[in-house]
Amino acid sequence: MADHFSSGQGTLSLADWCAPGLTTDLVRAALREVIDPELGVNIVDLGLVYDLAVDPVGNITIHMTLTTPGCPLGGYLDDEIRSCLRQFPAAGDVTVRLVWDPPWSTDLMNDAARTQLGWRP
Repeated sequence: MADHFSSGQGTLSLADWCAPGLTTDLVRAALREVIDPELGVNIVDLGLVYDLAVDPVGNITIHMTLTTPGCPLGGYLDDEIRSCLRQFPAAGDVTVRLVWDPPWSTDLMNDAARTQLGWRP
């Protein structure tokens, strides 16, 4: 494992990954490492992650959507999320729930995603 991991919002250090407790901020930063392979932008900046929670024992629940209900990447992104979060020693079970309300739109992307896609923020 490298000493630092880049993300759209900075880097996570090895100390961050090995922290004894998880926070939603750490999980959200880690999820910036999960890239939508069709768009090349992370799932947080794309606005695909609607909500996440970390309980006191480290179980993580993520409510997210896909760009369309017929998107074939659901299983792939689920696997990538689990692989990413498994790197936290304090992580317990990871639950990824796909939700469709509200439907995803480009309005949910942040400025970093717009810039990465060549759109003006």
